[in-house]
Amino acid sequence: MSNSKTAVSTKDAPAAIGPYSQAVRIGNFLYTSGQVALDPATGALVSGGVKEQTARVVENLKAVLAAAGASFAQVVKTTVFLKDMGDFAAMNEIYGRYFAADNAVAPARSTVEVARLPKDALVEIEVIAHL
Repeated sequence: MSNSKTAVSTKDAPAAIGPYSQAVRIGNFLYTSGQVALDPATGALVSGGVKEQTARVVENLKAVLAAAGASFAQVVKTTVFLKDMGDFAAMNEIYGRYFAADNAVAPARSTVEVARLPKDALVEIEVIAHL
């Protein structure tokens, strides 16, 4: 086990467009950057509402986790940023399919409403996983 900080990246998730990494691994932990609903192939925000955007966000996170050899089962903490807390139930429905599937222990979570997200997205999610 190394305690050096290493970047994790994949072409299966949107590329970092600034001075940050898609994820950073240090020791047995992986910290992802927040993902919004950008299609990694086009770089465009997916069409639709918060359900469609949440699905794209978690697929992007799934790709970043996979690049580190991890899965949703190893996620211990998430932070969800919503443009409108009124979208909580719709986001939670999609979120649960990935993070609480098959009686898995769901990660700890914080959810906050924010004034604005990159690309005017409706939802952004970041995760911490134990590898």
